[in-house]
Amino acid sequence: MDAKRKHRVVVKIGSSSLTNPTGGLSRQKLEEHVSALAALRRAGHEVILVSSGAVATGFTQLGYPSRPVTLEGKQAAAAVGQGLLIQAYNDSLRTYGLSGAQILLTRDDFSKRHRYQNAHNALNELLKRGILPIINENDCVAVDELTFGDNDMLSALVAGFLRADDLIILTDTDGLYDADPRTNPQAKKFTLIEEITPEIEAIAGGAGSRVGTGGMRSKINAAKFALSLGIHVFIGTGKGAGKLLDILAGKGEGTYFRNDMRAPLKARKQWIAFHAESDGRIVIDKGAARALLYEGKSLLPSGIVRVCGDFSAGQVVEVTDLSGRLLGKGEVNYSAAQLEQVKGESTAVCREQLGVLRVEAVHRDNWVTLYINENKEEHKEEIMQ
Repeated sequence: MDAKRKHRVVVKIGSSSLTNPTGGLSRQKLEEHVSALAALRRAGHEVILVSSGAVATGFTQLGYPSRPVTLEGKQAAAAVGQGLLIQAYNDSLRTYGLSGAQILLTRDDFSKRHRYQNAHNALNELLKRGILPIINENDCVAVDELTFGDNDMLSALVAGFLRADDLIILTDTDGLYDADPRTNPQAKKFTLIEEITPEIEAIAGGAGSRVGTGGMRSKINAAKFALSLGIHVFIGTGKGAGKLLDILAGKGEGTYFRNDMRAPLKARKQWIAFHAESDGRIVIDKGAARALLYEGKSLLPSGIVRVCGDFSAGQVVEVTDLSGRLLGKGEVNYSAAQLEQVKGESTAVCREQLGVLRVEAVHRDNWVTLYINENKEEHKEEIMQ
């Protein structure tokens, strides 16, 4: 973490942690959450809130007797409920001298570079000004939350591109168990997980709560993504104004996920790796793969074997080896037509053909390695041959 920057925490509050027994918004629960958020702020932390609850807040205003089940019903409820939810948060925040700002995001805001950068800049400015960002998905035009996870992955995406130190996912279950504790009294809780294995993912499979859409599996997927960026994660519950501080102190009622081996990626490289759509593919030889993966070098045209697709300079492409394994993604300096012209050629020929001094097809600064081999030395030896 930058020594000049405050400890940054993303807190995700799911629908089940905000609602009353009938499925509507519980002001008492919301106010307890706000008291805990305010305590984090007083302790000197930067706080970003990702909150579900728009559907739960709005469905009664539309005359629904219970949470709607149709997509259009959920979207209508979210349209009514989002403003009411933000108003409720700000009413409560004002008692602590705080203000919240509504930010509605969609998947496109992460995949489009200029929108990604605009959201990043706006959120950082809000934090600089002491405002609490309150983020939700724009459910009227994007339905990922309504169908795929109750904002769990959104919270991980936000934690990533803001380079948060911790992601706290609050839910109605006190962590991950080896069996469903609601049906198996012998179920044992995991208090610390350092690697999310296929076995852990299988254990997490299952339905969510009756008022949300994000089961434990979606939370584990979010945790896995955050861990890959070096962000510590907590999934669980808590009570009172001190619950978030307790969680950061290691005393939370839930499961901690830690990976101290991964360094956080900068926002630009995160966008290349996880958000940008690939506009083409470049196939490279063993020498180029070795240079990219193990020597920290850029990709030169001399190592390119094939160019696939019709992309322009500045777009993002996948890079694979001769066997088709994805090695990583990068932003290209030249178009597909230009690279087709100089693939396999020496630097001198490339300079003559392209009329430039620097001939990197993908510069190291715009490259992200995605291929991870469990036996790094074995793969390195293989690729050196």
